[in-house]
Parts: sequence; C-alpha cells; structure tokens
Amino acid sequence: MTEDMLSIFTKIPTLETNRLTMRKILPTDCADMYDYSYRPETSRYLLWSPHPNQRYTKKYLSCVQNAYRNENFYDFALVDKESGRMIGTCGFTSFDLPNNSAEIGYVLHPEFWGRGLAREAVMRLMTFGFAELRLHRLSAKIMTGNAASKRVAEKCGMRHEATYVEGMLIKGRYETVDEYALLAKEFYGKRINTEN
Repeated sequence: MTEDMLSIFTKIPTLETNRLTMRKILPTDCADMYDYSYRPETSRYLLWSPHPNQRYTKKYLSCVQNAYRNENFYDFALVDKESGRMIGTCGFTSFDLPNNSAEIGYVLHPEFWGRGLAREAVMRLMTFGFAELRLHRLSAKIMTGNAASKRVAEKCGMRHEATYVEGMLIKGRYETVDEYALLAKEFYGKRINTEN
C-alpha cells in the first residue's frame, strides 16, 4: 500500500452489506450522530467523551469534512437501510504504511446493539482493506471490560495478540487494552462469511 492509495478517502467509496450502507460521513448526519454520541454508554470504552450538545457535533462534522479533504480521515458512516438512520461509524483509525497494516475502530448506536450489525460492518471493512487496499494486517485495540467489542473482533476471525496493562491514558485514567489482529491470508483462508 502506498500513500497515494489513501487518496481514495477524499472521494470515499460507498460499501454495501445486507443491512447497512457504508458511506462518507456528511454534515447532514448531525442529528443522527448526536443521538448516539451524547449517550455515556456509547463512548464508555472509547477515546472520546459524550458530545455535550448538537453544536459540538456540528463542529466535529465540519472537522471531519476538512480531514477527508486533507486525506487523513478514513471513517465510514453506517446507515441502517431499514430506517435510513446514520447509526454509527466504522473505519480505519490509523495506517502503518511501511508495514502495510491498519488499525480499525467502530461505534454503534446503543439502540442497535445485539443485532450483529457491528460484525457486519467490520467484515465489510476488512474485505475492503484486504481486497481493495491490499493490506497485509488489520488490528483493533479494545479496552478491558468491553466484552461486546471483543466478541465482534473474535467473530470476525481476529485473534488476541497482546495485552497492554495500563497501556493507554484515556480520559485521565490508565486503561488496560487488548490488541486483536488478523492477516489477509488468514482472512481468506478461514473463508469467513462476510455478511452474517
């Protein structure tokens, strides 16, 4: 993978799954994003804190548009096909270009938890990462205690690789973080069902 390939995110493609459309995050997503971002349970195990108001969300979305233009933002909006609502995001939190790898992250509206949608989105993202971007390795860092996110990683075929005891300072506290990962050859070798 080369830096030129990251320019794909200036005109981010639209990806489809059975129940989700994964597309560019838009300013018009403000109300939907705020509806999950203000809830403490949404960001309990994430790096960011709940959004205090819609003005904050609007400002954040403006920053996102600039980041897309500057080729340093790699997140997809998750749109529920049934309701038409933007219900979360899924994307690459960072790239390690010399080693042809990337870290993934995802967040989902609590009202949509427990339906397998996070797994559906992550599997589609993995297919895009391995097939289109030709990545060698994908990883995810998950805070200890976030059992649901660990289940998503495991159901997507990722294995636990490391535990960083109090390895990250998050919201003023040192948190223990587990790293999960998967190689392209493992992804295709396991013939994981990418939709269900």
